[in-house]
Amino acid sequence: MTLNRMHLTALALILAIVWAFASAPPALPDHQRSSTTATIPIGLVLETVARENDVVRSLYTKSIVGAGLKAGLRFDENWKNADVQAGPLPALFLREAALSIQQNPVRLALFLGSHQPISDANQFSGSQTAIFEKILTTGEAEHFFDPGLKRWTAMFPDYASVMACVKCHNEHPDSPKKDWVLDDVMGATTWSYPHETVSPDEFVNIIDAVRGGFRDAYRSYLQEIESFDNKPEIGTQWPSDGYAVPDEETFMKEFEQRISADTLNTLLESRR
Repeated sequence: MTLNRMHLTALALILAIVWAFASAPPALPDHQRSSTTATIPIGLVLETVARENDVVRSLYTKSIVGAGLKAGLRFDENWKNADVQAGPLPALFLREAALSIQQNPVRLALFLGSHQPISDANQFSGSQTAIFEKILTTGEAEHFFDPGLKRWTAMFPDYASVMACVKCHNEHPDSPKKDWVLDDVMGATTWSYPHETVSPDEFVNIIDAVRGGFRDAYRSYLQEIESFDNKPEIGTQWPSDGYAVPDEETFMKEFEQRISADTLNTLLESRR
């Protein structure tokens, strides 16, 4: 079989981005950062991680939760309780990723907030409240410096993209809003970083930390499955194939194939 130019280009992009992330240097402390190399606007970086987040959440929500419910899998807000045999809902998957990113030395922060949260922990506060009200009106992302956190911040609208999320929020006893519909803005995904610009190495480190967070979140689900009485098959199959879920590498490979070329192009453009 002969590969055409498009196939070769796609292969080169995938190999290049895998190499870039695998060889990413460790994050530098603030006093070792060079202002001459830190020329990439943090807004561009946060837009990139937001796109990565959109892709992994769509993959998890539709291909794991949505298809999984049809296959007999369960997902629950109390998925970590010993007496609950279920996986995390999409928002809780993101929370697991955020906790992992928080432990990474890159100092990137992720917060999923709402104006109508089920949990008070997800309530907007400070200047973010007014900024989110603007997002409700425009539907557009907002970039700003948060004086309270002393961080450059980007807030992206979080839409009710699947019926599973709508149903969960409408039926939850603690939900302050019971009439969500598809495509409503349910909240916002907020990313923040302490510096206004970053170097190419820092850019790669940030992407590496974000992908590590996604990997850790999915790994937590697989570890929880080990306690199930009726375990789904874990391997190369997906819930659409039956009572099964992909293993860690299969899940991450699918995610990376969907986003890596876009992220690599952004990284290359930022270096020009």
